[in-house]
Amino acid sequence: MTIPTEKGISSRAKELEQLLAAVTQRSVAYVARADEPSARIGDPVPPKQLACILGHHLNLPNVGGGQPEFLDVLDEILRHSVVTWHPGFMDKLYASTNPVGVATDLLLSILNTNSYIYSVAPALTLIEKKTSHEYAKLFGFTSPWSGGITLPGGSSSNTHSLIVARTILYPDTKLKGNGDYKFVIFTSRHGHYSVEKAAISLGLGSESVWAIPVDSDQRMRVDILEEKILEAKERGFTPLYINATAGTTVYGSYDPFEEIAVISKKYGLWFHVDGSWGGNVVFSDKLRYKLKGVELADSLTVNPHKMLGVPLTCSFLLAPDHRIFQKASSLRAPYLYHSDVTDGEDFDMGDSTMGCGRRADSLKLFLGWKWYGKDGYAARVEQAFSVTAHLANLVSNRPGFCLISSNPPPCLQTCFYYSPRGHPLENDAEYNTKVTRAISYELQASGRFLVDYAPPTEADGKGEFFRAVVNAPTTTMETVEELVDAIERIGKTLKL
Repeated sequence: MTIPTEKGISSRAKELEQLLAAVTQRSVAYVARADEPSARIGDPVPPKQLACILGHHLNLPNVGGGQPEFLDVLDEILRHSVVTWHPGFMDKLYASTNPVGVATDLLLSILNTNSYIYSVAPALTLIEKKTSHEYAKLFGFTSPWSGGITLPGGSSSNTHSLIVARTILYPDTKLKGNGDYKFVIFTSRHGHYSVEKAAISLGLGSESVWAIPVDSDQRMRVDILEEKILEAKERGFTPLYINATAGTTVYGSYDPFEEIAVISKKYGLWFHVDGSWGGNVVFSDKLRYKLKGVELADSLTVNPHKMLGVPLTCSFLLAPDHRIFQKASSLRAPYLYHSDVTDGEDFDMGDSTMGCGRRADSLKLFLGWKWYGKDGYAARVEQAFSVTAHLANLVSNRPGFCLISSNPPPCLQTCFYYSPRGHPLENDAEYNTKVTRAISYELQASGRFLVDYAPPTEADGKGEFFRAVVNAPTTTMETVEELVDAIERIGKTLKL
């Protein structure tokens, strides 16, 4: 490809060059500030107050202001956004991306194509098929047909897996809907809420989702799962789908996949694994044991934008045979899909989903994988687990703290209480909740940390507790040490 000279650059290319230069300057400065010792993660500003601060910047004009107005608003957005590049961002199961991620997002915006049909996204289609196949192989889906599709987030992937399960197991539902079937879905009580939303979307209703109790390690009780399947059949329901989790949202637990697979096969249910968060331990040979039995699943959700630092959003729905997605979703709309299926292979990826417009999100993982390699991703994941174990040890050995997670935690989130007046479990739940919320607010107000909290899941819980997520490589050993010190320091100043 020949790069045009200055004289040959078109007006819109020149405009792009000038705008990108200005945006790049601000973006690089934004990331650089996140690494400074005095950097702030953001300020807790209520919505209406922020609306007042932003003022006229929120107005949409009749006459556009061009680049000056654009950059003015950009500066305000950067000024009033949470800095996910900050090492103290430990609030959610994702954090900042990386330089290759930013560049990939830019490339996708430049291409600005829809990856629903091969004719408008030829290279991106082949990249999605290749990446999903290699990804699926890591999980033990070794068939030549293994692979999958990308969808806009883990919730969408989980929802689509349920659509596929219903259609493949009960083909008449594709034409006639649920009909007289009274489907039941089974998931751990710690499963993600997207499973219930999926049931609502399919017209099953949230009551069709039966929550299965967990054991002392917060993993699904397979004995009770089998009891509930039998109960459902006795009551005239149709057991359809089991959702197991690799890395639950709060405790990070991994359900017993091998045992669940036995039950699903015994009773003819679809076995899905929601590995949105914890599935990416698959890159580490050292941590791969956590996914023992995952290769027995009928479908799997996994999000590279969690744990791997791939830009949001990037979610894959994988299966031992990717052809099930096209079989379950295809309508072969003649005004859109013109490609023939060749030797069983369909290259119009949109026909395997329930949507139409779709960004080529697989490119984000593909280029990241090319840049870092499997070993690079493994090192990132292993570093995060080491830092998480260090935080759990700190919490276990510091007076006033009480670790709720196992030690080490099963995934990258450490759950714990802190009380400035003694052992937290000797306090009442209301007091612990007040302490947790007050400290969380002060941590954010300090500009150094953003840490979430959650209510207890057990009936005898002692109030809300901290949930600190490690996002390597930004969260380091020093980061978690500073966090524990800050919690202790703030706690001693509270007046409740």
